[in-house]
Amino acid sequence: MKKYTLKNLDCASCATKIEDNLTKLGEVKFVAVNFANATMTIDTDNLEKVKARIKEIEPEVELEDIDQAKSIVSTSELAENKWTIVKAVSGLLLLIAGMVFEKEIHNTPFHVAEFLVFGTGYLIVGWKVISSAVKNIVRGQFFDEQFLMAIATLGAFAIDQMPEAVAVMLFYVVGELFQDIAVNRSRKSIKALLEIKPEYANLLVNGDTTKVSPESIKVGETIIVKAGEKIPLDGEVIEGNSFVDTSALTGESVPRKVKEKDTVLSGTINQTGVLTIKVTKIFSESSVSKILELVENASSKKAETEKFITTFAKYYTPIVVIGALLLAILPPLLFSGQTFSDWIYRALVVLVISCPCALVISIPLGYFGGIGSASRKGILVKGSNFLDALTQVTTVVFDKTGTLTKGEFKVSEIVTSNGFSKEEILEYAAYAETNSNHPVAKSISVAFSKDIVSKRIEQVEEISGHGIKAVIDGKTVLAGNDKLLHKENITHTVCNVEGTVVHVAIDTVYVGYIIISDTLKDDAIEAIEKLKAKNIQTVMLTGDNKFAAAAFAKKLGIDKYFYELLPEDKVKHIETLIQENKGGKVAFVGDGINDAPVIARADIGIAMGALGSDAAIETADVVLMTDSPSKVAVAIDVAKRTRNIVWQNIYFAMGVKLAFIVLGVFGVATMWEAVFGDMGVALIAVFNAIRILKR
Repeated sequence: MKKYTLKNLDCASCATKIEDNLTKLGEVKFVAVNFANATMTIDTDNLEKVKARIKEIEPEVELEDIDQAKSIVSTSELAENKWTIVKAVSGLLLLIAGMVFEKEIHNTPFHVAEFLVFGTGYLIVGWKVISSAVKNIVRGQFFDEQFLMAIATLGAFAIDQMPEAVAVMLFYVVGELFQDIAVNRSRKSIKALLEIKPEYANLLVNGDTTKVSPESIKVGETIIVKAGEKIPLDGEVIEGNSFVDTSALTGESVPRKVKEKDTVLSGTINQTGVLTIKVTKIFSESSVSKILELVENASSKKAETEKFITTFAKYYTPIVVIGALLLAILPPLLFSGQTFSDWIYRALVVLVISCPCALVISIPLGYFGGIGSASRKGILVKGSNFLDALTQVTTVVFDKTGTLTKGEFKVSEIVTSNGFSKEEILEYAAYAETNSNHPVAKSISVAFSKDIVSKRIEQVEEISGHGIKAVIDGKTVLAGNDKLLHKENITHTVCNVEGTVVHVAIDTVYVGYIIISDTLKDDAIEAIEKLKAKNIQTVMLTGDNKFAAAAFAKKLGIDKYFYELLPEDKVKHIETLIQENKGGKVAFVGDGINDAPVIARADIGIAMGALGSDAAIETADVVLMTDSPSKVAVAIDVAKRTRNIVWQNIYFAMGVKLAFIVLGVFGVATMWEAVFGDMGVALIAVFNAIRILKR
């Protein structure tokens, strides 16, 4: 799979044609053309055949390696479009001259002068459109916007409406120019959001620093990052302390303090001190590379609205052409007093207004802008289909530990039984849990704070969903939840304890329990309130006991909660909720590592605070780059705003075009007005789509 730039890709229908044709090639396993940023992602073994097919479809479009394209110096909009501007000015001067002297030149023999003036102006501004239409027809590709404009303007010449033919082609070309400028500006705006890639790295070798490309640095090498520089690769601080601006990755405006042994991520900006960093990931696996790849490839997963409009445009244009043909022929044949010239003119007006450009351009641009806007807020959405799905969420399910709570467990209380001391209970629990990576086990090890003598541990068995069974100093030790005590038939008087609890038994004798405390995240309550304000049901899943789950659910204001769950139980609950929410989508929010199966099963899987986690990025549909659960509501807001703007464009474009078609049929609208309507709608729709990026 490789990405390329499509140079000179200046129309959305061209992008669709290229993608459709390449999909049919046997040598192409996958292809996605992104008009919004003029790129193509493709998996093929025969690139030369792909290039040849692109040349057949769109001769002016060139396939370039994306790195080569980036190295080209950008020029101003004026320089890029100078020949179009020269043609437009020349055509305008000839049109004005022809109209000023129309009466005089109309009286010349055979209207030679009239044809000469208007014909020259028409060819200057319209030659590219006419030639493209002819080439497409030769290749069997009818019914695109070039075909519509060519038929409409040549028809105007045929019925002696030469000034209007030149004017329509002139306005069309000028409109296309403004449209290209608008699209290019939106592309630049989108790319500006992704300009977080570091240009260089200061490699430290034997006390000397050398500026090198981030791609050339290997894991384990050391780099220096000065104040004001971007951190080029993921790594661990081995010397220095500073404040780091993470807003480019996370959307958070408050700088984060870093010191020795802290992890830092590529794409963030070192604000104050000098940092010496040991590289832990090569550039292609770094956080900044993952983000760039995710955002740029997101357009390959198209929303249903995009797919519908692409399909709609294929059938819409032929229907319009056939309708216009019938409009030109039938009324003069069926009704007396009607002239062919009048109805042909009306049919040409309908052809001009009927170009689907506004929809085909603005809708993909709108979705891409929405994905870019979300990334600026620290939210990675993997495709416009997931952006659409977020607007349909009716239930959000949260994992508790590490998602709604900080996951920073601490031993808060030890309760003894049967004559054992607190120290003994803590020691045996620490030895039993020593090989576990669970946050609860780690908190017990921290509280014990002594070195573990591994030879004392003879046997360890982890009982999923229950706890640990170990043999320590020849004694059988149980450390786990209440279910473990019942499973092993341990007599105990305490079952229900509020909070996260680890019961301990030694040689079948219950010796007491350890209470582990966890705290809610700062914005956890706000996150639930925001979702409830949107009439979205909130659910919490946890492996904790009933009393701990109830206490957290009450603090948060959660609608429903389920407790004492194994990982497979969480999947079953998600499946049940999906069946119950037939009219909406169910989103699951978890840490992206332990909850990967549930994230994968939900309608929308959201991994939170999982930047740098391969499991999270690969499994989730949406990745929140901070530990803030309130970002879930922000993601839904961005999705709804994007969808609203997309549908504004659809209703606006269809409404205006339908109105002009009706006016054209009744002879009220002229071709001048029709071309203004067509290009005006396209420009307004494009600018409306760009609004997504501005907020």
